[in-house]
Amino acid sequence: MVAYLEFEKPIAELQARIAELRSTADAGSLDIDSEVSKLEAKSDKLLRDTYAKLTPWQKTQVARHPERPHFKDYVAGFIGDFLPLAGDRAFADDQAIIGGFGRLGDRRVMVIGHEKGDDTASRIRHNFGMAKPEGYRKAIRLMELADRFGLPVISLVDTSGAFPGIQAEERGQAEAIARSTEACLALGVPMVSAIVGEGGSGGAIAVAAANKVLMFEHAVYSVISPEGCASILWRTGDRAADAAEAMKVTASDLQKLGVVDRVVAEPIGGAHRDPAAAIAALGAAIGEELDKLSAKKPATLRAARRDKFLAIG
Repeated sequence: MVAYLEFEKPIAELQARIAELRSTADAGSLDIDSEVSKLEAKSDKLLRDTYAKLTPWQKTQVARHPERPHFKDYVAGFIGDFLPLAGDRAFADDQAIIGGFGRLGDRRVMVIGHEKGDDTASRIRHNFGMAKPEGYRKAIRLMELADRFGLPVISLVDTSGAFPGIQAEERGQAEAIARSTEACLALGVPMVSAIVGEGGSGGAIAVAAANKVLMFEHAVYSVISPEGCASILWRTGDRAADAAEAMKVTASDLQKLGVVDRVVAEPIGGAHRDPAAAIAALGAAIGEELDKLSAKKPATLRAARRDKFLAIG
């Protein structure tokens, strides 16, 4: 059963009616195939129409859907021979960021990304995808390792932001984010990043300063959450929808602004409705971008990356 969002209530009601009719037919000898077919067609049309005109705030809700695929799902879907590497060699292993060697098709790669978790225990273990300094220092270590061995880097971004706790600040959160961003920009190998859910603030850009930045159709990417922006501008989180509209957080807006290079289409109704199709589409898109970058020299890759980010804004 899909968990329905607030704006999907009409779709949920139709789906409930279809389920009720089917259970009625199962209990007796009623032939309701025609009625069910009509309702299914109506439900499919309503789903398509709803997702064709989502507001930025509704896209934010879809990006946060608990059933969207997570890092481990993408790795299982298109990365072969994944070998996770742990620890920053300085303080601890932060499970909010996971990374390691793997294969995308026949190509050896380094994969790094945020993991939010998919149940209570795993969300706590992964700190809801909010990394601490040791997470970013692990990412730096893995990027430098990839550079040393000439391996392309893939990063998958899905975080509401870096962890804002006092312990993280004591261990140099801002410095770690800055160093991680610097490590991305200094790479002499191709780097492709994908915003797969939420791309929140410095916690996202720290592993997304790439040659090519991809973004799922219903993902969001911004310097602050809509709620945080609303609380600053209007002193209330109730105007998050207005903030999301003003901030241009959607993939289409960010592509026009040159912040992202490519928008990857999601299945109708979002990636959570057909995870396998979404994962396959992203894997294919990343492979295509790496093919285009593979022949470029280190100096060219660094210069293109630098010019891309200096041109923003």
